[in-house]
Amino acid sequence: MSPHNQYETDVIPTSAGDLKITFLGHGTLMLNFNGKMIHVDPFSRVADYSKLPKADLVLITHEHRDHLDLDALAFVRMEETEVILTETCAKQVEGGIVMRNGDVHTTMGVTIEAVPAYNIVHKRENGEPFHPKGVGNGYIMTYGDKRVYVAGDTENIPEMGGLQDIDIAFLPMNLPYTMTPEMVADAAMTIRPKILYPYHYSDTDTSKIVELLSEQPGIEVRVRRMA
Repeated sequence: MSPHNQYETDVIPTSAGDLKITFLGHGTLMLNFNGKMIHVDPFSRVADYSKLPKADLVLITHEHRDHLDLDALAFVRMEETEVILTETCAKQVEGGIVMRNGDVHTTMGVTIEAVPAYNIVHKRENGEPFHPKGVGNGYIMTYGDKRVYVAGDTENIPEMGGLQDIDIAFLPMNLPYTMTPEMVADAAMTIRPKILYPYHYSDTDTSKIVELLSEQPGIEVRVRRMA
C-alpha cells in the first residue's frame, strides 16, 4: 500500500473530471485534478512528505508554521511547481506567486480566488487578533463546475456574505485561533455550501457542528480525520 492510502479520500465529480480530495489532517489537504497534484498548507506533522506525490501547485494560506512549513514545502516542490502564497509568506519563500485578498489567478485549468481570512473576536493577550485582517488568504478554487472554498485560519467574517455558489467548504474549528462550532454553523448558513468539511479542528467535538446544522436543508456535513 502506498503511504497516502492510509488517509481518507473523497471523489467529487465535476464537469471537467473527478476531483480527488485526500484529507491529510490539521489544515492540510492534497487534491488531484486531471493529473495535477495540488497541496494545500503542507505540514510535516500530519504526513511524511518524502513519500507523498510531488506538487504541480501549492497553496499556502498564511505564515504560521503549521501552514507554512518550509521542510514539507521543500519535499513536494519541484522546479516547475507553482507556489501561491501571501505577501508575508514570500519573505520566507522565493519564487512564489503572491496573491492578496481579492486577487484572481488561473493555472492548470483551475481558477483561484484569494479571499480574506482573519479574526475579529479571538485575540492574543496584547489585543492583537491571532490572524490580522489583510494578512492571510482563504482560497476559492474552481474545478470545472465545482467551487471549493478552503477558508484558512479565519472566523465567520462579514466578507463570507459575498461568497457565491460554493459547492464545498472547508471551515476551521479550533479555539482559540479560529471558530467555535457555533461560528462555523453561522458561516455555513451564510455561505450555504452543498458539502461542509470542518477542518483544522484539533480536539473540538465535531458532533456539535453536525447537530447545529442537522436541520439545514442542502448542507451536508462530512467529518473526516482533520484534527
